[in-house]
Parts: sequence; C-alpha cells; structure tokens
Amino acid sequence: MDKALLHFDNTYARDLEGFFTPWQAAAAPAPRLLLLNYALAEELGLDSVALDSDLGAAIFSGNQVPEGSHPLAQAYAGHQFGHFSPQLGDGRALLLGELIDRHGRRRDMQLKGSGRTPFSRGGDGKAVLGPVLREYVIGEAMHALGIPTTRALAAVTTGETVRRETWLPGAILTRIAASHIRVGTFQFFAARNENARVKQLADYTIARHYPTLKGADNPYLELFAAVSAAQSALIARWMLIGFIHGVMNTDNMSIAGETIDYGPCAFMDNYDPETVFSSIDAHGRYAYAHQPLIAQWNLTRFAETLMDLVHPDRDEAVRLLTEQINEFPKLYTRHWLDGMRAKMGLATSEDGDLALAQALLSAMEGQNADYTQVFRGLSAAARGDPAQVRAHFANPAPFDLWLVQWQARLAHENTTAAARAAAMDQVNPLYIPRNHKVEEALAAATLDQDLTPFKALLAVLEQPFAERPGLESYAQPAPEDFGPFKTFCGT
Repeated sequence: MDKALLHFDNTYARDLEGFFTPWQAAAAPAPRLLLLNYALAEELGLDSVALDSDLGAAIFSGNQVPEGSHPLAQAYAGHQFGHFSPQLGDGRALLLGELIDRHGRRRDMQLKGSGRTPFSRGGDGKAVLGPVLREYVIGEAMHALGIPTTRALAAVTTGETVRRETWLPGAILTRIAASHIRVGTFQFFAARNENARVKQLADYTIARHYPTLKGADNPYLELFAAVSAAQSALIARWMLIGFIHGVMNTDNMSIAGETIDYGPCAFMDNYDPETVFSSIDAHGRYAYAHQPLIAQWNLTRFAETLMDLVHPDRDEAVRLLTEQINEFPKLYTRHWLDGMRAKMGLATSEDGDLALAQALLSAMEGQNADYTQVFRGLSAAARGDPAQVRAHFANPAPFDLWLVQWQARLAHENTTAAARAAAMDQVNPLYIPRNHKVEEALAAATLDQDLTPFKALLAVLEQPFAERPGLESYAQPAPEDFGPFKTFCGT
C-alpha cells in the first residue's frame, strides 16, 4: 500500500556517495500520529487521507521504510558559536528521500528525532514532544508569513519517554525542505582537504538549486553570489517580522536559502535590538540586531570552502570572493529597506527612507513598545487615527516627532489613505507566534495530552494578516506575570 503513497527519488544518495551513512531509524514501540499537514501533503502530491492512519504513523516514526526510500544520515561540520567542530552530521535525523511536488520542485523528506546515528556524538538521537511541536508551529507560521522555510509534514509520538531534565514523551517530526545542504556540509569536506568532494557537492548544489549557473564563466563564484543573495533576502525578512533564530551556527544555514532548524527561536515582543532568548547564547552572539552580521560571517566561512574552485591562484580567489562578501550589506539593506517601505506604507522610493525607518526603530527603543503591534497600528495612523499606535509608547514624544516626518513623507505618495492602509495590513502581521501562547500550547500538549490549544494556535497563525473576531488574545503581548522568556534547544 505504501508504494502508492510516496514516490521517492534519491539523487543525494545516488550522486553523493561518501557524503552520508546509510542508516535505519530506531524502533518506536507504539507510534501514534498526532498531526498531519494536509495542505502540505496536497502540495507534495500525497494521499493525505491514506497517510492519516496507522500506516502513516509507522512511516513517520521510521518503523516502516517506504518502498523506494534509502534512509541516510548526512555528514556535515560547522562553526557553533564561532568554534569549529569538524564533524557534526545528522545525529538524530534521517533523510528518507526526495519527492517532486506538484510544482515540479524537488523536496527532501526527513525524520527528526528518529534515534542514534554514527553522528550522534554521545546523544540519544531522540526528540521530545515540546521541541517537535515548536518546530511544527513556528515553521508553519513562517510559511504563512511568506518567509522561505522548512516545513512540518507530520508529528508522531513514539510511545516511549525520553530523559531530558525529566522524563518527557518522545516524538518525531517529519520535515520537508528544499534540501538539507548546509554551509557546514561544504565545511565537512573542505576541512579534510577533500577538494574533489567539495567540487562534487558544489556541482550537485548548482544542478539542484541554481541550475541557471551551469553555463557561467565562473559557476562557483556565481554559486557563492547566489547563496549570498538568497541569505540576504531571508535575513531581511526575519528582521522585518522580529524573528530571532537563536542559533545561527554554520550547520544551521541552508544553501537553498530557507530557514532551517527551529531550536531556541522566538519572536521579539518589545523592540530591543539586543534581544536574546536562547539560554545557551550567554554572550548575545545571535541577538536580534546581530543576525545580518552573523549571516555575513557564516557566508565568509562558506567562501573559504570554495576558494580552490573559484580560482587556482589563492590570492585571486580571495579577491573575487571578498568582493562578493562585501556586497552582502548592500543586498541586505536593499531587501530590508524595501520591506520597511512596505511596512510604513510607502510605494515609492526616496533617499531619506532609510533614515525614516531607522528613526521609527530608535523611537521604539526603550519604550516597551511591542514591535508587531506598533507596525500593525501604523495602518490606523495612515487612516488618520494615530492614537492606537501612539498608546504603545511609554513616552510618546519620540513617536510624535517621527509621526510628523512620516506624514510629510506620505504626502509624496499618490495612493489613497484607504489603499495605503490596506496594503500595510498585508505586510504587517496581526498574529505571530507569541511566546506565551506557544508555551501554553506546548504545555497543554506535553503535560495534559491536550492538543486543542496547539491546533487553535496553528489555525490562527495560518492567516496572520486577517483580523478575526474572538482572537484578540492572540494579538496581545505576554502578560506581566509571564516573566522573562528563555528558549532551549531541546536536544
């Protein structure tokens, strides 16, 4: 029966021998399907009704290997908080294979939390329910917000408990990605001076993700430029919605330009550029405002792996790649400013727009001003009622000064106030994964075996821009008694 459910191709296994270890998932004693993403299943051309079954639970737990699947653990290295680890790899994940979706796109299907592999480095290779559900809901929220991301196809419980701080229900996430090739994948082979394999991986990456580069004069330099461009657009989108990844190690940077590995991630409430949620980011390396700089740092590590491919003369390779690295801030700023113009209701471009956007952020800083609510409230101000957004500032004087500048800038636009406000409401979300709402949903699922709050939250986040009656609590920041929020990797 499963033969008709999943039609795998396996180019990674076929074309990149030596880049992985074939492996099987650990047996799950009593798998149960908790969540199946029907919309994503449809996009992938899968029979969601047939998968919403005991057979689906068996497949998504790794207990049954579908025909055509060749499970494998991928090898990669990575800089973790700036320190290089030459061997990381899929310590608790298995790539089942690749699917071609209804749009002709090749997508990886991976199990995450399926047990030990040769890359587990002493870990148990398991996942627990809370982090699995966190990745599920945050990834789906990011997708609804229009941000490139890996997505969750299914979540199962395994029927066993897993030891963390205490005993917790074991779970497995089925993750869909454009691919799981990372900066760290290139680093794994470059660190071993296996230049032929770096070239093999680069050629595979170009063929899979950037096929228009095949005929380029210097395809490897162009590959770096393409990845840099994709990452500049991605990080700008993170910043525009107040998303903090929390662990931007090079093994967590996708070559395909998707958000990957939702561990200690969170959304910022009050605007503070130094916001950190991750419990392991003691020095704020991956704070909100640092994310563009870290992306450039990670891309520099990627560039180092490509030097021998870019030019036989090392000095010339350094020069060419450095030129591209130095383009990143310009690319990022262009994407970020385009997004900020849309958030502020500007359909045209003027030289002072960057300063105007930065002035609004400066006005918000130190004011306990909720980032999401301020930008959402600007549409009311565009309609002529600034009181709603003004109320978010503990001291509204800086906002009042900015408001005058903004209104003068809006006078240069040709759109009507109603059209402008409507356009702003399509880019400034009303509903984001508020940290307290996420924690409430995860606690109910983990402690009470009640998925009702989680499913309700998921339904709200599927339409982040559309205001709906009865959902007011989902648009509010955390109550004061929620306290300082910390996130954990969950590994």
